[in-house]
Amino acid sequence: MVDDNELDVLRNLPLPAPRAEARARALDAAMDAYDLKKVAAEPQGSDKPARLTERLHKLWSETMQKKLIAAPALAGLVALPLAAYTAIYLVKDFSPVALPPEPEKKITETNNRVDLPVTVEKPAEQPKAKKDETRSQPLETDDGQLADGRADQDATGQDTAESRDIGLLARQEEPAVSQPTTVVPATTDALAGMPAQADGAARAVAPPRSRVGMILRAPGEAGGSKLMEAETYMPQPEPMPADEENRDRIEDFKTNPIKSVSEDPVSTFSIDVDTASYSFTRRSLKEGFLPQADTVRVEEMINYFPYDWKGPEDASTPFNTTVTVMPSPWNDHTRLMHVAIQGYDVKPAEQPRANLVFLLDVSGSMNEPDKLPLVKSAFRLLISKLNPEDTISIVTYAGDAGTVLMPTKVTERAKILAAIDNLTPGGTTAGEAGIREAYALAQQSFVQGGINRVMLATDGDFNVGQTDDEDLKRLIEEKRKTGVFLSVFGFGRGNLNDQMMQTIAQNGNGTAAYIDTLAEAEKVLVEDASSTLFPIAKDVKIQVEFNPATVSEYRLIGYETRALAREDFNNDRVDAGEIGSGHSVTAIYEITPKGAPQMVDDLRYGQATVDNDAGIANAGEYAFVKIRYKLPSEDISKLITTPVTDAQAIPSFEAASDDQRFSIAVAAFGQKLRDADATANMDWNRIIEIATAARGADPFGYRSEFLSLARLASALASGNR
Repeated sequence: MVDDNELDVLRNLPLPAPRAEARARALDAAMDAYDLKKVAAEPQGSDKPARLTERLHKLWSETMQKKLIAAPALAGLVALPLAAYTAIYLVKDFSPVALPPEPEKKITETNNRVDLPVTVEKPAEQPKAKKDETRSQPLETDDGQLADGRADQDATGQDTAESRDIGLLARQEEPAVSQPTTVVPATTDALAGMPAQADGAARAVAPPRSRVGMILRAPGEAGGSKLMEAETYMPQPEPMPADEENRDRIEDFKTNPIKSVSEDPVSTFSIDVDTASYSFTRRSLKEGFLPQADTVRVEEMINYFPYDWKGPEDASTPFNTTVTVMPSPWNDHTRLMHVAIQGYDVKPAEQPRANLVFLLDVSGSMNEPDKLPLVKSAFRLLISKLNPEDTISIVTYAGDAGTVLMPTKVTERAKILAAIDNLTPGGTTAGEAGIREAYALAQQSFVQGGINRVMLATDGDFNVGQTDDEDLKRLIEEKRKTGVFLSVFGFGRGNLNDQMMQTIAQNGNGTAAYIDTLAEAEKVLVEDASSTLFPIAKDVKIQVEFNPATVSEYRLIGYETRALAREDFNNDRVDAGEIGSGHSVTAIYEITPKGAPQMVDDLRYGQATVDNDAGIANAGEYAFVKIRYKLPSEDISKLITTPVTDAQAIPSFEAASDDQRFSIAVAAFGQKLRDADATANMDWNRIIEIATAARGADPFGYRSEFLSLARLASALASGNR
């Protein structure tokens, strides 16, 4: 025991200068102690290292017990190793730099695999899922969010569309694993472009990704690892860095103007069932910025949602038209003429055989997590929806085009999936050669009376062969004569050629969609498979003639890129859009009733003829709606007409159905994003209020997701003021 006098003596003595030899020995001893403590990776279940104060207290106690400081001459020797030991642990545990330096990418050309082992505790045993279930319960993180960072339910407890990424692929039963498990990404190519350390250690902070696709590995007998379960990994798309060049190509267009009925009473346009604009806009908002105005095509946003419009009784009439006139929620002086078209829903037993050619872009620009890996997962989902007798072919293109899979029946599922899984990106983009080869293969396996379709998946970066949009348009116009339809699916951003994809889709009996998540792939290729794959009518055109006796002005909301000349309506050589099985299509006009305040002045010399009601036939009608279409296998069009009268008018906006009011809320949302004059005085809260009241059943959560996007847009718009 050391008495107080000895401590006082020690305290008052000046410290002797340490010898160089003593300092060197002290530092060597401290470093040896540190090396013994340092390990590359602690085993699962290791005790948490003692806090620094606890370690110092223990060292000091041992020193006192051994009475090393009884002799003042040893004080300096004790101080040095203690100081070094303390400094080392301060650097180790309390360094302000918490993350390791950014590692270089480590990707192999053969399979692009990057393993990121992350040690986790084995989850508690869960009940086994039934084999016939289409979705499993979403995984949750500690903060109550879904594994991809999104909320599972909205405030009312309804499932949201955001939860659909979870459980799409995690359907296999969890294996019983008694050993500690390690979670690593599953597919060999899904992590292309994702950073990893050279020694295979996990990054301190990994990019956000879904946890539905993982491999569970347990320690093997020889210290290796044993594959326990494999699922398709699907990383979440990451925002494009602000300093990265954005090479997206978007078509410029102006919002439809207000037109005077006395000057231009006829409006003509092609039907549009594309949805690409909505999902592209959604991605922009979720990445924290308002979308560029020209990426917002209002009609594609309206038509993204399923509606319960009244459909035809049988397939002899491919669709039914419902027209309603109601007050406008953004202008007290105008009304909205709401035109709803519902396609006949082909029953599964009636579905014809399908001959599908997957035309997949595997060029170097597709080497990103939200491009080729997402393409592969998306088309795997589609295969599960097809009938056994349907055939699949696969053509890829990079520096040149090549056939990966000759026509193969879906009964050979393993062969088809293996062909998809083996795809790797690299090279330039010979899109023209790929298109020609895909159409040739579709014609080679053509099914008379069946579905013959090329399904193109790309970011649109064509840079070999014909690359001009007009040249590609002519090529597609030539190929559509073969009776083969076209679907175009866009992936990724920063290099997206939306303008080219719209061009070839609109001129090749085609449809276009943008797939940014696995949930969107499920919506387009699984939930909407019938409307995506099985056309019931092609070259569908709409022409509306307004009555100058009852309407002074009109404005078509959206469809700017689908406008047709008046004479194109009766010209069967002019291409237009297609409608698939069960598709719903909505068009909305804003009209100014006769006598209400106008935005356009009347003609001075044409007024007499306009005011002469006696000289106008059907003077009580608002408008006359005509729809012209062809059956998929025919070249002669047919006509459906619908007069619009007071019988289709309702007294108030609130009297409209939920579907009608919700579609109008989406129309207002799209116009607001485009900064259209018509909705300048309508605030975001009013749009949210209308959509909330009209949300309805919302079984897939699409409308709940829309509400969250509207709130995001409102916040971003407020922040930009």
